[in-house]
Amino acid sequence: MKQFLNDDFLLQSDTARKLYKIASSEGVIDFHNHLSAQEIYENKNYDNIATVWLGHDHYKWRAMRSNGIHEKFITGNAPDYDKYMKWCETVPRLIGSPLYHWNHLEMKRYFNYDKPLSSKTAEEFWDVANDMLCLDDFRPRELLVKMNVEELCTTDDPSDNLEYHKRLKDEEKRFVVRPTFRPDKALNILRDDYNTYMADLEEAVGYSITCYDDLCKALVDRMDYFEEAGCRISDHSLEGYVYMEDESAATQDDIFSRRRNNEAITAKEAAVYRSRLLVFLAANYHKKGWIMQLHIGALRNNSTKRYESIGVDSGFDSADDFSYAKELSSLLDAMDYNNNLPKTIIYNLNSKDNTTIATMLGNFQNEEARSKIQLGAAWWVLDHKRGMENQLMSFAESGVLANFVGMVTDSRSMLSFPRHEYFRRILCNYIGGLVENGEYPDDEEMLSEIVKDICYNNIKKFMK
Repeated sequence: MKQFLNDDFLLQSDTARKLYKIASSEGVIDFHNHLSAQEIYENKNYDNIATVWLGHDHYKWRAMRSNGIHEKFITGNAPDYDKYMKWCETVPRLIGSPLYHWNHLEMKRYFNYDKPLSSKTAEEFWDVANDMLCLDDFRPRELLVKMNVEELCTTDDPSDNLEYHKRLKDEEKRFVVRPTFRPDKALNILRDDYNTYMADLEEAVGYSITCYDDLCKALVDRMDYFEEAGCRISDHSLEGYVYMEDESAATQDDIFSRRRNNEAITAKEAAVYRSRLLVFLAANYHKKGWIMQLHIGALRNNSTKRYESIGVDSGFDSADDFSYAKELSSLLDAMDYNNNLPKTIIYNLNSKDNTTIATMLGNFQNEEARSKIQLGAAWWVLDHKRGMENQLMSFAESGVLANFVGMVTDSRSMLSFPRHEYFRRILCNYIGGLVENGEYPDDEEMLSEIVKDICYNNIKKFMK
């Protein structure tokens, strides 16, 4: 019987262990997360382990709700210690969950604590963690350095002023914090607050947005602004549909003008409008050499009651099951037809779509970059051992796995970076298994190159 979380954790062969020694030394480029640039810049010590673990982590909130914990201990006003104790009550029941692995990797890598967390050890770890969190070495910037993070990309709205990104760019030389351009609010024309958002965007650009051309100009101007702050990547959440075009639909300017005048537009018009604007944005990403990320398949805010009382991103989202192969093909084709398809990473939230996307990629590759169109890392509800293994197999079977740009945390927690270790162990075990089974030669030089590329080199080159 193997000891839990020993040096060979998730590594089931000699080849896997050798490869992980190589992978573990590579730097981290976390190109999609939801961290706060302000939090990193201000570099303040955390109050306690509960604020770090439970302050923003809807993964943990979902698990606690499923364990019958009252909401006051999750997003409510219970004392931090009481919330922490309820989490410790939940952890031992998370057998088979990535949360169990992540939680203990964080305990071991940051706090050098290797006892399993439970109600029995909760008070001891509370003291150990909090004694360390008050030290200078446990401020946000030092935590990033500790995990060998070289670059990270936050998620930002076009109207954001990027004040803290710019300050970090000027002052911090040990790592890079880049903004990510995420214009979902500008595309989602059916939002109740769309016109309020337009006012925010007008304030950011300093001029009125009265027609569709004004909107396009504003978004391009904000791209330029983001680029000055170090942006190299965009992001879009595509939910419910991926692409829709209808030549009989109203013009972009007509749809936009009616919405700005608070007149009704149909769901179909909104879908066509959003699709056309996305193609326009992609052309500008391509011009800049940016990466475009497409996150497909979230069914959000399922509990109306909880949405109204708690709000978005609170743990009430799940995987959708709609079909979108033809729509995705049409979207990529529309971008590709006039040579405006940027480097693209497509993430799916339902494992049934792995093969659909993995086989779609080969239709639109070209010489601009190795595997210019990528199947993104196992994301959100697929961010676990089986999800990662399935993603790796789909990429290998239908693409060129050695060109994969690797892992992202997609996290709001400053302690989430051991997830890169988790991925690297799973990656090395998968590749090691192929070698041990005689499915790939034991070529030390080539294997080392592949592992280094997936963990670090590929995304480094992809972002140039």
